[in-house]
Amino acid sequence: MTVILIPQSAAAFLRKGVSGKDLGKPTKPLLPETMGVISAVVYLLIMILFIPFAFYQHIKAGWEASGRGAGIDDSDHVTVGDTFPHNKLGAYLSAVLSLQGAILLGLADDFFDLRWRHKFFIPAFAAIPLLVVYYVDYGVTYVVVPTPLRPYFGDLVDLGFLYYAYMAALTIFCTNSINILAGVNGVEVGQSVVIACCILANDLLYISGVQEHVGLNHPAYESHLFSACFLMPFLGVSLALLYHNWWPASVFVGDTFCYFAGMTFATVGIQGHFSKTMLLFFIPQVFNFVLSAPQLFHIIPCPRHRLPKFQAKTGLVDASIVEFERPPSTLQRILLIMLERLYLVRLVRHPHTGVILSSSNLTLLSVLLVRLGPMREDTLTICMMTIQALFGIAGFLVRHRLARLVFTDDNRMSSQFYV
Repeated sequence: MTVILIPQSAAAFLRKGVSGKDLGKPTKPLLPETMGVISAVVYLLIMILFIPFAFYQHIKAGWEASGRGAGIDDSDHVTVGDTFPHNKLGAYLSAVLSLQGAILLGLADDFFDLRWRHKFFIPAFAAIPLLVVYYVDYGVTYVVVPTPLRPYFGDLVDLGFLYYAYMAALTIFCTNSINILAGVNGVEVGQSVVIACCILANDLLYISGVQEHVGLNHPAYESHLFSACFLMPFLGVSLALLYHNWWPASVFVGDTFCYFAGMTFATVGIQGHFSKTMLLFFIPQVFNFVLSAPQLFHIIPCPRHRLPKFQAKTGLVDASIVEFERPPSTLQRILLIMLERLYLVRLVRHPHTGVILSSSNLTLLSVLLVRLGPMREDTLTICMMTIQALFGIAGFLVRHRLARLVFTDDNRMSSQFYV
């Protein structure tokens, strides 16, 4: 459905002026923008239509328990509502509501071009329904202490309110981390597809492991089944969008998709109780955020857009630069020289005075272009997706192998369940 709707909607978006120039092409064609909203709307419709099927067994069990399934009419019988898992429905609906809020906020960003300082905390507001339901239904705010530290802190530490602050920060990070790792055809959707595949593989590993060793009633089974139900349709609509956004792109995804994708990951991480594991699949985004921090917080000048620079003569893209209007301060010089020695930036100096005149922008895409040289957009996207996949595999090894060195229990094998 998404594959068909995107090209059919493209002309309408262009007529309404929802468009942007593809600066990575020689002719700079005008493409429809914010097309990620099509994927998001299709996804929401799927999740809403799926509600009766997700709870069919409970509805059927309640129907039979009430006697109506056997044609019995007796007011003393149990009603469907007595056996229905309202907490699970509440968690499901709160996730859908938070996703709706994130999509609306993404549309506002696309249409009004909000500045970073204004939109940075917006995802936390969209996550309020999610956090409220988590507080009412679960209220679990303790974390497991690594084995070497248990003599000092005990087996569990209750973070209290700080745990909710952490979950709000997680939603902010997930949405913005995808948004700032952008600028070439397919990279926003591509990284999201790889992350979704990693999380979904982790879900299937837990579902099969828990089913084999503990049973279907284990909380980890329900949590990861919830995550899988949300991620499979997300993967489908994202692949459809990637088909149209791949180089040479026929549409732009817009910030709406970044908000939508980030909130989807935050939702399954919070409701599935594996937010720490999920962050292992975001290592490239964490690196990109840390690297970008000096520009995001204006320690180093930050241009409005940091997308790679297109070279018309070669048809390749290279690292974009930021030029210094005045000589860099001492702090700026220290940061830039340190990054240069780590081969993360390319500096241009005055031939006589040695004063830094310009620097490549502080993004992971720029680092790849500095280290590997200019390349085509699709090659750069493939490099980024490969890095994402490699760190995803590393995340699996850390979670399911190295973690056992510092934690005695694994939710796949244990009869207990930890956050």
